[in-house]
Amino acid sequence: MNASLDHLRRCTVAVDLGASRTRVYLKGTGIVVDEPSVVAVDCRTGSLVAVGTVADLMTGRTPEHIRVLRPISNGTVVDIGLAQRMLRNLMDDRLRKTLRRKPVLRAAACVPYGSEPVSRRAAVETLTGFGARRVELVDSLVAAAIGCGLPVEHPEATCVVLCGASTTQVAVLSLGSIVTAETIPVGGEVIDRAIVLHLRHQHALMLPSQGVRPLHAIFGTADAGPASTQVYGTDAASGMARSVEVDAEAVRLAIRSPLYAVLDAVRAVLRRCPPDLVADLVERGITLAGGGAALPGLRSMLHETTHMPVHVADHPGGCVVRGLGAMIEGQVRPMAMETVR
Repeated sequence: MNASLDHLRRCTVAVDLGASRTRVYLKGTGIVVDEPSVVAVDCRTGSLVAVGTVADLMTGRTPEHIRVLRPISNGTVVDIGLAQRMLRNLMDDRLRKTLRRKPVLRAAACVPYGSEPVSRRAAVETLTGFGARRVELVDSLVAAAIGCGLPVEHPEATCVVLCGASTTQVAVLSLGSIVTAETIPVGGEVIDRAIVLHLRHQHALMLPSQGVRPLHAIFGTADAGPASTQVYGTDAASGMARSVEVDAEAVRLAIRSPLYAVLDAVRAVLRRCPPDLVADLVERGITLAGGGAALPGLRSMLHETTHMPVHVADHPGGCVVRGLGAMIEGQVRPMAMETVR
């Protein structure tokens, strides 16, 4: 399903249904929703107990009759009904009143590159059930490149690596279109599991469900940060609480294997590029976007492997929804994209 820029300018809202966070951009206002894509459901009654940040905090802390669920996985809506209910509850009263005044509501949504027709249809049905009369789909890679401020409309190469929670997408764009791209099932969740397994095997320590996230902030984007940090968890043998001193370099070595998959994807995309576009990238470099752009060691490994400059976008997690917002606001030149997927 293709959407022209003229169609996108008629949209009222832009929605980024991510596996980690859901973001909504309202035309003329900006980003109005930025919450985790999480819901807490009471299994006895089927009612929603909480959504977004509140539901995310409940992970691992609920009684048996309450389940914390994620209706979106791998960039695809896996539970349409639950995703619709989540969207409705994330909207505040002011936004709902604004949407009620627009009876013919058009929405723009992003989908991963190369997604199956079933995945695209699920995204359309989710927003249609939410109230949209028409849904325009855009490749998340194109939206991310625009959201990063890259000159995608120019006849020269731009390379973006979109690091999500479940997948990583790599693309080279020119003249507003994707020249070549690759999607791999490696994201922040895979990195988190690698860290959890490292602490379990090396320190016999079991981390709480949200115990990995502080490590990302402590160790920074790559080489900056402390050499070690104190981590609290549960002893695997005794079940008692204890803490261990974790070496930052050991954590980087533990996540090196999944990061190699990202490097292989970047190599594959560059190999399929025309030489002229690769030459452009030697000067322009690679831009990292998405919530996983600050993963420890990713930036330095990409630079060492490709010998190209590697930049992390400003506020990388919101690049996709900002790009969608620029499209519906008409801030993208018409010549940039005759059609986008």
